[in-house]
Amino acid sequence: MIDRYLTPDMKTLWSEANKYRAWLRVELSAMQAQAQLGEVPAAAHADLVERSGADPLDEAFAERVAEIEALTRHDIVAFTTALSERYGDSARFVHHGLTSTDVVDTAQNLLLNEALGTVMADAAALREVCRAQAVSYKHTPTIGRTHGIHAEPMTFGLKFLNWMATLDRDLERLGAAIKRVRVVMLSGSVGTYAHVSPEVEVRVAAAWGWEVAPVTNQTLARDRHAEVLSALAIYGTTLEKISVEIRHLQRSEVREAMEPFSKGQKGSSSMPHKKNPILTENVTGMARLLRGYLVTGLENVALWHERDISHSSAERVILPDATSIASYATRRLTGVLRDLVVYPERMLANLHSLGGLVFSQRVLHLLIDEKGMAREDAYAVVQRHSLRAWETGEGLRELLAADPENPLSSAELDSAFDLAWYLRHVDDVYRRFGL
Repeated sequence: MIDRYLTPDMKTLWSEANKYRAWLRVELSAMQAQAQLGEVPAAAHADLVERSGADPLDEAFAERVAEIEALTRHDIVAFTTALSERYGDSARFVHHGLTSTDVVDTAQNLLLNEALGTVMADAAALREVCRAQAVSYKHTPTIGRTHGIHAEPMTFGLKFLNWMATLDRDLERLGAAIKRVRVVMLSGSVGTYAHVSPEVEVRVAAAWGWEVAPVTNQTLARDRHAEVLSALAIYGTTLEKISVEIRHLQRSEVREAMEPFSKGQKGSSSMPHKKNPILTENVTGMARLLRGYLVTGLENVALWHERDISHSSAERVILPDATSIASYATRRLTGVLRDLVVYPERMLANLHSLGGLVFSQRVLHLLIDEKGMAREDAYAVVQRHSLRAWETGEGLRELLAADPENPLSSAELDSAFDLAWYLRHVDDVYRRFGL
């Protein structure tokens, strides 16, 4: 991922040096289990733990691995060679009975576990902002829109409450996905444990509080990674859904809410008046990337026989990028919603801008329920006046009141055009969330 869209913690997490630190953790964990089983010298494991603690793997080590890999054309061989150079004779017991993918896949799970944990923490923070804003604007009237057209009154807080509920489901999906990669695979070439005891895998998993992959070939099954990318892609649609709403509300013709605009910020190189929804447009673009990474993740599931590496090159890009983008976009959107500029007066003006047309259904029901009109007849009356109101700009209530065939009294018309009546069950919805 380019630096522009990297948070500092994700940049560190997915760095080459940190990848090698994860590889070493897997190697040392396996070596510890093998030492306990008497398969490698315990003194060699203790020596490596001491040496690596005093001299942790860093960017210089990563550069050395790259130099060796240029000759060997094999990253694990380059890694183990560089370990021997750095830590001496004890490193000869590293990678005992393991195959490359044991280390690469299990270490990648370590990194994914941390990255997904970060994304989930970010999502939880976004959810909290939505909860707070839902409470703040619980009773702020606004117009609900269907097909982009005014429908009926609602409250601005209900938008946030809906987003909060969606984020709850996203967190459930991400939680299931993170469990899918909290597995250890240390089964050796083609997954038969021919050169490494199954007990090594069991002991490492127990030490980490993870599960053992119950059966593998020479790779961890990639449906696990596809599930991760699916959860991230779906999560991205939530970020996009929220962003698209903010972008619409900031349109000049709507102007009900807008992104924060900082001191010194410029909206256009040529038009000084501009305030553009650049933050949410950015998040919208990132959501598209997340969906694209899922396509590649699905294509990575089907590999040749027990292993090929067609997935490897793709995963070096899509897994760091997907988690990094999800984290960055979430933090960006969290800031937008936390500091959102809201115009309740504009919302109310827009709600009433069509001369009461948005109350048409209440009129319809009063004609049916209170006056005994057939639904088709009542609909025809309300639609006739509504269409005239659309064309002329006259108020729907005034048109109905002037109609000698309208059976509704003035008091009944007041009831039909009562905004509070439409919002009387908002508290009921909030109580479902303990708010």
